[in-house]
Amino acid sequence: MRDWNVVVTVQGGGYNDALRLLRSLARVEETRYYNVLVAHADDPRALLATLRERAASDPAATASLARVTPVETVFTFSSPEEFEARAREATARYAPVLAGRSFHVRVHRRGMKSRLSGLEEERVLAEGLLDRLAASGQAPRITFHDPDYVLDVETIGSQAGVALFSREELEHHPLLRPG
Repeated sequence: MRDWNVVVTVQGGGYNDALRLLRSLARVEETRYYNVLVAHADDPRALLATLRERAASDPAATASLARVTPVETVFTFSSPEEFEARAREATARYAPVLAGRSFHVRVHRRGMKSRLSGLEEERVLAEGLLDRLAASGQAPRITFHDPDYVLDVETIGSQAGVALFSREELEHHPLLRPG
């Protein structure tokens, strides 16, 4: 699926249950990565809200889901250098929101393990945002303890999705676990 906007990580043996549940709510495809699905939802954040409501009324309904991450921007890349350039471009759009706020960047990488370092990319993307904001006189800060925002980057092979989540969203949606 080239037009996914949600990444789902499945818990343990709940793969088939997760597929059934998600297929009732969105277009879902399997990936070549263990317990990882991608989906296209008309409104990805509404899908997250629907899953939260289902979990509230029937916790077993969503027990197979470990993480559900809606993304706002998806891009394709063919090399680590292209990933970095495209990811910097995609994350730069969040600079105005992050001005004067605390945040950190998380990269959840599936594929390209020998060519792409999640930790290094987190550092590079965070530094790029800090530099951009410092140049405009803003003073954001990186923190891993209770940040105002988490900037999440999800890779599935040679595609990546990016989204920004506020502290309130993270607290409100138990399936939204950017780490």
